[in-house]
Amino acid sequence: MRVVVDYDLCESNAVCMGLVPEVFEVRDDDLLYILQDEVDEDLLDMVKLAIDRCPKQALSLED
Repeated sequence: MRVVVDYDLCESNAVCMGLVPEVFEVRDDDLLYILQDEVDEDLLDMVKLAIDRCPKQALSLED
């Protein structure tokens, strides 16, 4: 599974980073970066939670 970000929707408010810092990072340039192209199986449930909690619904998973 791979995380996809809709950067037109993303406001980089770092909710996802707070939940899964191994996968998501908001840097000093105020942009969201994905740190792992492929989500590790052990992080998948937390990534799904981050997707659900994204205030702008800018995150999704694809195969």
